[in-house]
Amino acid sequence: MRGLAYSVWLRRELLLTLVLRNLKIRYKSSVLGFFWSLLTPLCFILIYGFFAGILKFNDGRPRYFEFLVVGIVCWQFFLSCMNDSLHAVTGNVNLIKKTSFPRIVLPLSTVLANMVNFLLTSAVLLAYLLVSGVVPVNFLWLIPALAVQAVLCLGISMLVCAGNVFFRDTEHFVGILSLAWFFVTPVFYPLELQMERLPDGLEWAAFLNPMTGIVCLYRRGWMGHPLPPGAGLLVSAAAACALLAAGLAVFQSTQSRFADEL
Repeated sequence: MRGLAYSVWLRRELLLTLVLRNLKIRYKSSVLGFFWSLLTPLCFILIYGFFAGILKFNDGRPRYFEFLVVGIVCWQFFLSCMNDSLHAVTGNVNLIKKTSFPRIVLPLSTVLANMVNFLLTSAVLLAYLLVSGVVPVNFLWLIPALAVQAVLCLGISMLVCAGNVFFRDTEHFVGILSLAWFFVTPVFYPLELQMERLPDGLEWAAFLNPMTGIVCLYRRGWMGHPLPPGAGLLVSAAAACALLAAGLAVFQSTQSRFADEL
């Protein structure tokens, strides 16, 4: 692992170039350009807010719309990483076949590019919360939230991009997986609603979904929500690390065959 990190550091200029390229390609030939990174989560917020109202997920809870906004912005970062990683390798055939470099740079650049977008969107989120009368006073909780989510996103990105090299149906599977994953993550409903449906003593199982703990951390940081009881956050962090280890193992064991498959 240390040797891999060092090899990535030696290729940091390539990594930076790929990150900048990913940011430029995202909005190439687009009239609104970067503003789509703000409009997309806004559209999701309005859509989910509308249907959450119909389904009465709000149930009179105060600050529900702010609660929803934080969840959507957090989720979009994860979803963008998962979708963009589909072509992290298959979209760089010439680079794979003609250049020697640590292949992990490809999914890593995808995650970092989406992190830049996420941080810019977070600045808008902060402005929105302040205008809404929500003053974040627990900013330090955003650091572990971002760290755990980056670990999760990199693990998933390596699994997805490696899988898409050998199984082109991966794109369709990811679409189904992301939809199912969204609904088991407390984005537009409170965590308590999910935990109530679990057997007594197994409430921690909700945190086997690492996005559950991540969303809770973000809401703690942005809105001052209380942390969930027990070791739930540790379970989510452990699950994220497990996915990173799995992604790294799969990616490293298959990368030597990328050029042949492509």
